[in-house]
Amino acid sequence: MENINRARVLFVDDEPDVLRSLSRIARKLDADVLTANSGKEALEIIEHSPVDVIVTDMRMPEMDGNELLTQVAKLTPETVRIVLTGYADMDMVLGAINSGHIWGYLQKPWDNYELIIKLKQALQLQQVLAERTLMRRTIEQYQYYRKENFEGFIGDSVAMQFVYSSIEQCAPSQASVFITGPSGSGKEVAAQAIHQLSKRAEKPFIALNCAAIPSELMESEIFGHVKGAFSGAVSNRDGAASLANGGTLFLDEIGEMDINLQAKLLRFIQDGKFQKVGSGKEEHADIRFVCATNREPQLAIQDNKLREDLYYRLNVISLYMPPLSEREHDGLKLAEHFLHHYSDVEDKSFAGFSTDAEQLISDYSWPGNVRQLQNVIHSAVVMSQGPMISKKIIASQLEARGASMPHQASNHRAVASDDKRAEMPSSHDDGQLSLAEIERRAITQTIKRCSGNVVKAASELEVSPSTLYRKIQQWQESSDELNEHN
Repeated sequence: MENINRARVLFVDDEPDVLRSLSRIARKLDADVLTANSGKEALEIIEHSPVDVIVTDMRMPEMDGNELLTQVAKLTPETVRIVLTGYADMDMVLGAINSGHIWGYLQKPWDNYELIIKLKQALQLQQVLAERTLMRRTIEQYQYYRKENFEGFIGDSVAMQFVYSSIEQCAPSQASVFITGPSGSGKEVAAQAIHQLSKRAEKPFIALNCAAIPSELMESEIFGHVKGAFSGAVSNRDGAASLANGGTLFLDEIGEMDINLQAKLLRFIQDGKFQKVGSGKEEHADIRFVCATNREPQLAIQDNKLREDLYYRLNVISLYMPPLSEREHDGLKLAEHFLHHYSDVEDKSFAGFSTDAEQLISDYSWPGNVRQLQNVIHSAVVMSQGPMISKKIIASQLEARGASMPHQASNHRAVASDDKRAEMPSSHDDGQLSLAEIERRAITQTIKRCSGNVVKAASELEVSPSTLYRKIQQWQESSDELNEHN
């Protein structure tokens, strides 16, 4: 049975005895061997699934080897192309080599040892060519799908590209979404983006911060109350459940909700029915739930802050919001956005940030994330006379908030440690993404777009499936080695 993870070598000759002989010799290779008795049959094989190396006779009826390899070069440029030729065809072969149609040749009658050596060299070369082609295509894919801004977000880092893609995929569904990430990382912005890209966009988006509402009022905030239900209930009042009917209800910091109220919320999520506080009348609402927490959900469950059954009911789709320290150069882009915004708000004019201020913004770890950066830039605009926002102003606003100013702020950047963070590609200390990381990111996203179909993804990337399978195997081996060291 053919193993798609292995290299594929195709022999083409109109003489069956030659094909049998070549196939027998090639058994020594770690590769699957295919044969075709004409150029037409060879092209059909390659169009169905590319091969790594093709070896063809030069003289064949209907389509000679030169014509065949010229077409192969157009169809699959990464395929290494070799001809079997007699001495009389050498001028034609040399011309084909110079034109780039073929890589090399073997003279008839061939030497078996020389044939194996030539094929091994060709397979090694193919891997180099495949890597180059794959890198070029993945960079093109990354550039094509990269978004600079998205539904209220500012930034084009790889971490946020993953967020944008995840939101686009989950938004059209009816599934509940559970967002995790540190405070100030943009969880509510993500919830709003999910709503705006959903079929419920024309309906209400209602947000409740469970940490900001007293526990004794939380049930009323969610379900509403009737007049006289409790002291101060002087009239009937609709809660978020009624207000969000047909739309989206975002419950931020859900782990701060009273554990007993979480049980009532679970029942509401399951059947869409609820009762206002003080009322015996059952009401119905069609709501999509998006929830968020800055705590690790499993720890919240262990601490009896979050019901496990509620978590699993809400966590149909998981979305992780990375801290600003994992977002490469996005901090400076956000700072520039906030500078323009607050310059307008405060009726001031600034030319921008000084070079050393930009460096500080880029290097600082921003433990309070986007919210901290936003507040610092706002206060810098208020406290600066311009025309540039200086490093001194930024530093003074950070220090005024008790922030330490390390000599090498980048050393304090957050380290991705949990499973969700491990999904995100890492970046270098200088904020630049390596080509290997771009490649892995783009390949993974392409496979995901193709619903896990590696063969389809290979076709989209214009490489052979074996190339992608080898790449996936390399990642797995690297991961296993890392686990062994740890």
